[in-house]
Amino acid sequence: MRILLKVGGAALEESGPRLRFAECVFAAARVGHEVIVVHGGGNQIARLCGRLDLEESRVDGLRVTDGPTAEAVLMTLGGSVNRQLVAALQHAGLTAVGLTGADGNLFAAEPLRAPSGVKLGYVGSVAHVDPSVPEALLKGGHVPVIASVAPRRGRPEEPFYNINADHAVAPLARALHVDAVLFLTDVPAVRDGDGEPLSELDAELVAQLKQSGALAGGMLPKTDAALAAAEALPEALVKIAPAHAPDCVRFALHDGVGTRFTSLSEPTSIASRR
Repeated sequence: MRILLKVGGAALEESGPRLRFAECVFAAARVGHEVIVVHGGGNQIARLCGRLDLEESRVDGLRVTDGPTAEAVLMTLGGSVNRQLVAALQHAGLTAVGLTGADGNLFAAEPLRAPSGVKLGYVGSVAHVDPSVPEALLKGGHVPVIASVAPRRGRPEEPFYNINADHAVAPLARALHVDAVLFLTDVPAVRDGDGEPLSELDAELVAQLKQSGALAGGMLPKTDAALAAAEALPEALVKIAPAHAPDCVRFALHDGVGTRFTSLSEPTSIASRR
């Protein structure tokens, strides 16, 4: 099975959790799964921006990224976070290769506006994917580790664009024809308004949760990204699942673990998906 893992920066901040995650990836690879990792690093970016006296600004939950901030994002995601994760994976027994959108023309960026229409600076979405480099790495038994920063298509003189790692998952997963997409997070599943975990969601039920206020904060972009992945790959297994479970990658593949997302909506209720 070919699995794309999206792991947040919070799970990679300290060496202990980072090494445990790497061991979980090794356990999945050891039984024959091909693994691709896409990572974030929001907390790490915020810390570097603070040290550089760069003011943080957000619109509709998205980081506004001017030129100096774009440099800090590239230093963090394409540099320290990516390199540390690659090193952890190799310590666990894998051969990992770090990539940004620029490497092998993997993916390009196009400017993204906030839902309110406000310009976000050097914030982008994935405009084009060339999977040839990660395909070659997977064929050779390596683990591609992808940082979601990329040059703007046709504008190499501009700073690299900051792409939300959750938003990058669907186009990358589609181009790489993965069998499973796992958003590994610090929560075991999406919860309803009563705090009960939900085993399955589709677009209709996500809309209900948003309207009721049960979905808020950081879970909003994750559910949107998971729905986008399910729509891009309707035959794939797409889940939000716990990052800190033992053997978290293989554990997330089991029925009843996390929240699965489907592309087809059928008349149903939230209670039936618990």
